[in-house]
Order: sequence, then structure tokens, then C-alpha cells
Amino acid sequence: MKQILQGLYILYQWLIALPAFACITLFTAITTIIFQHWRNKEWLHRIQQYWSRSFFWLLFMDVKVSGIENIDRHTSYVFVCNHQSMADVFAVYGWLPVIFKWIMKKELRKIPFVGTACAAAGHIYIDRGHSKAAVQTMKDAERVLHDGVCVVVFPEGTRTRDGEVGRFKRGAFAIAKDLNLPVVPLSLTGCFELMPKGRYYAHRVKVRMHIGKPTDYASVPEEEQAEAIAAIRQAVIDGMGIVKSE
Repeated sequence: MKQILQGLYILYQWLIALPAFACITLFTAITTIIFQHWRNKEWLHRIQQYWSRSFFWLLFMDVKVSGIENIDRHTSYVFVCNHQSMADVFAVYGWLPVIFKWIMKKELRKIPFVGTACAAAGHIYIDRGHSKAAVQTMKDAERVLHDGVCVVVFPEGTRTRDGEVGRFKRGAFAIAKDLNLPVVPLSLTGCFELMPKGRYYAHRVKVRMHIGKPTDYASVPEEEQAEAIAAIRQAVIDGMGIVKSE
């Protein structure tokens, strides 16, 4: 019986949930492109947020967030998040209670409508194959990260294959250092079980997100930065344990 129900659930995803989400995505992309001059307005961000939440609503999944009290909505932060699956984007976009921008690999800009909409929304594209691109990324980040607008980065660089948190690259921390922004650990659980890398249908799970306490990485001396990054990575892992126990 369990296998039959799972089969019906997968069929529902392909025949109903996916077409419905595609329509919602198209509407959100067009709306974002039309109103891109208001990209940091609360109402436009709310439309994009409900787009992300619809991903989970259509799959009948529960998402909860904790640790909201650790951040000030009027302060700009660099959020560093573990990367479990493609569902991470929808969880963070849907439930992180701040206006923020993603730092995204440039290949995503080629996705029809979505790539153009992400650019219109002010998300930052990075060409990881060229060192000069890092300079442009920093300029783009400096242009948008103020007045409570934040940035979210997956410092592992790619989705996990085994559910474990990988090594953190320094890009996100360079932004925090150069722009004098606090770094906030962001921990996700459930997304790996929902849709691990290489699988294109979902299992029903409980997705949880924990917002950790900010770290003043900008004031860390150069000789202590590796240790500070390791401590922030551990804070992400510890946050995963917090939400698993809830």
C-alpha cells in the first residue's frame, strides 16, 4: 500500500504539481521583470516569497523556521547556508524573513524567463571560471547590500551527495570582510531527503530552517580567518542538530 501511495504521489507531482508550479513561476517571472525598478520593495519580494512557498504547498509539505530572533530585519547580513538539494532555494526564499539576493552561478541565467527574472530581481551572477569576475561580483554586492538587504550564499559551492556539510569556500566571507557585514549561519534539514542530487521527484518530509547568531567576521584578523570559517561551518552543522531535535 505504501508503494502504491508513493507511486500516486509521484504521478500527482508530474501531472498536477509540476504544471501548476510552472504557471506560478511564469507569472512570478513576468511580474518581477515588469516591476524590476521596485525590486527591493516588500510587496514584490512577498510575491517571490509566495512563489517559493507554493513549491512546498503543492507537495503538501511542512516548513518551519526558528531563530528569527537572532537577526535584525534592518541590518544587512551575509547568510551562509548548507546546500542539500535544489529544494534549498525554495525553503530559504520562502521562509527567510528578510529581503535578500542570491549569488548564483552564471549558467542559471540561461534558464528561460527565470534567468531574466533573477537578474531583474537584483540577484548576483558570478562566473566562477574567471578571477576578474570576482571583482565584478563584489561591485554588484556592494551596490545592493544596504538598508537591510542581505545576500545568501551556499559556500560549499555545490549540492551535497551524502547529506554531509562540505568544506566552505571563502567567497562569501570575502564579501563580508570587504563590505563589513556580519555573517549568519543558516541551517537546513529535510531537503536532502526530499530531493537529493540526481533525483527529480520528491518524498514528503518535514523541512526545517534555523537562523543562527551573527558573527562579526569583518573584524577577524587574517591569520584567524580559517579558524573563524571553520567555526561558522560548525555553527551551521550545530543548527541542523537544533532543528532535528525540535
